[in-house]
Amino acid sequence: MAKRKKESLKSSRNKLLFVMVLFALMWTGLLGRAAWLQLFMGSDLSRLASRQHLAAELERGERGSIYDRNGNLLATSVEASSVYIRPVNVKNVDGTATKLSQILGISKSKLRKKLSRKSNFIWIKRQINDRMASKIKKANLPGVYLATEFVRLYPNNHLAGQLIGFTGVDGKGLEGLEKEFNYRLAGRKAQFVVQRDASGRRLYLDAMGREMNIRGKDIHLTIDSHIQSVTENALVDAVRKYGGKWGAAIVVEVASGDILAMANCPRFNPNIFRTSSPEIWRNRAALDVVEPGSTFKPFLIAAALEHGVITPEKLFDCENGRWKLNGKYINDTHKCGWLPVHKILRYSSNIGSAKIGLELGVQHYYQFISELGFGHKTGLPIPGDRSGLIRPAAKWNEIDLAAGSFGQGIGVTALQMAKAYLAIANKGVAKPIKLVQFPRSEENEPAKRIFKPEVAEKVLSMMREVVQEDGTGTKARISGTTVAGKTGTAQKAHRKGGYGAEFTASFVALVPGYNPEYIVFMMVDEPKKNHFGGTVAAPGVKKIMTETLAYYGKLPEKRNPTPIMAAGINDFSEMPKKAFKSNSVHFNVSDEQVPDLKGMPIRRAIEILVQKGFVPKLKGQGMTVTKQLPKPGDTWPEEKNAEMVLWVSSEKADYVK
Repeated sequence: MAKRKKESLKSSRNKLLFVMVLFALMWTGLLGRAAWLQLFMGSDLSRLASRQHLAAELERGERGSIYDRNGNLLATSVEASSVYIRPVNVKNVDGTATKLSQILGISKSKLRKKLSRKSNFIWIKRQINDRMASKIKKANLPGVYLATEFVRLYPNNHLAGQLIGFTGVDGKGLEGLEKEFNYRLAGRKAQFVVQRDASGRRLYLDAMGREMNIRGKDIHLTIDSHIQSVTENALVDAVRKYGGKWGAAIVVEVASGDILAMANCPRFNPNIFRTSSPEIWRNRAALDVVEPGSTFKPFLIAAALEHGVITPEKLFDCENGRWKLNGKYINDTHKCGWLPVHKILRYSSNIGSAKIGLELGVQHYYQFISELGFGHKTGLPIPGDRSGLIRPAAKWNEIDLAAGSFGQGIGVTALQMAKAYLAIANKGVAKPIKLVQFPRSEENEPAKRIFKPEVAEKVLSMMREVVQEDGTGTKARISGTTVAGKTGTAQKAHRKGGYGAEFTASFVALVPGYNPEYIVFMMVDEPKKNHFGGTVAAPGVKKIMTETLAYYGKLPEKRNPTPIMAAGINDFSEMPKKAFKSNSVHFNVSDEQVPDLKGMPIRRAIEILVQKGFVPKLKGQGMTVTKQLPKPGDTWPEEKNAEMVLWVSSEKADYVK
């Protein structure tokens, strides 16, 4: 019995030992296998796992969009496929080259050369059409892949083309706001792309495995597409009519400092930028430095008034149109004798301005225009923002001061001029001018008072005389509305020294002339048929002002029979801005047919069209509708951006509502 128990105990020990040895061998094998996989096969297995779990496609996020102040699209992106290869994965070079040549229209020899390289990534063709992409997919060629890219599209073609700029084939901003805001607009690359889910979607993850958004961010401009279009059309008309070399125009909303339009001529379509030259791409309104001429005189008058050197009635001898100073002659287009300051501005006397400048002195004048922003960059997010050309005060002599007093011998941009006039419109307070509504810059300069409110009002009063009296800007008059303005005719400096026979014609307007709400500035370089700002630029500025006031519902309902200079600011009624969005305006407007608007006051006609969602273009001068497009009885257009045109004249309206 004892012997049997002893044998049983021995057998149990052997079994336990066997199991222990077996487990030891198993664990040794597992540990050895793990060590082998980790130490020797780790990199290969990791690569295989990545192929199973990650999509082997190149992915870049969509570029952000650009919008105007009303949410209208100015720049967007559309998907496109591009072909690339990984030569290390290509199995049949000749067969792949033949197939790709048939689909893409690329020579076989060129493809063979690329397919034979020892490289991990080579572009074959960028942004192909859908038909080619479909054939590439069906061909299922090893080592050949499709990547999703985004092609930049500008739906309004030339609208604000130079301002917006364009991108290259890689989606990188090359000019304009596309370049300046590339850091924000550009889509990011996905670090990891997991397998498609059940819906076929891809998930973009960051380095920590968290889902990320690789789409670029949008920007919203202060530009109003309608005002931009109106401004471009008026500018192009002025440049073409007078054979100008180029032109620029800017519209600014006074209360906010927002730029509503920044136009250039010739126009530029960024969709086809390769067919244009850098001269056409150039945003001349912001980058070209020119001598402003007489549009600079209101700043001289403001400086002299602020320092107590003059009063509006102080007399100066304008030397009958020709005056010699230190061996140099200063000439006027009008032969005038003694003139008070307000008439010196009204008739744009260079001699009178020069004498005011000499009494003011270099230091006061230089400091004043410097505080207005001349000689400094505007601070706007525009590539190549210019500071202009204002020499240090210590380098000015008497001739320099005299010439600078009427806008010669100094260099400014159209954008700087618009910004400086914002101070006059804001009763002497210089405010930042704005181009981007969102994201707002945190570096905007604070508002700063440059001169007293009463000085601003005196300058505005003189500028009203330029337009409303017998001044040089009478072609900018708008019936029923006061306009303050100033003409400019600047002789251009010659490359070899001195001044040549070319001019830059310009005009600036502040409307209404009392408590201005909008600033419009236009310049035309080297006009041929006429070179005076009051003839070349003033009519174009008037057109912009009229259509801007109509668009915002601020054209007067009826003409005032009293002289406009004698009328008070409240002597005429204006359509409130909210009427454009109100559904409470009651007209018998057919749901299907366009009504007969002929004979109506322009204000009433615009209200009817806006009620249906249309903002018309205005042609002609006056306050009464004489012709319309579409014609009465036509069906309302289905597209909200369809062309609606009203022809107006100064004939008395027979329409009574």
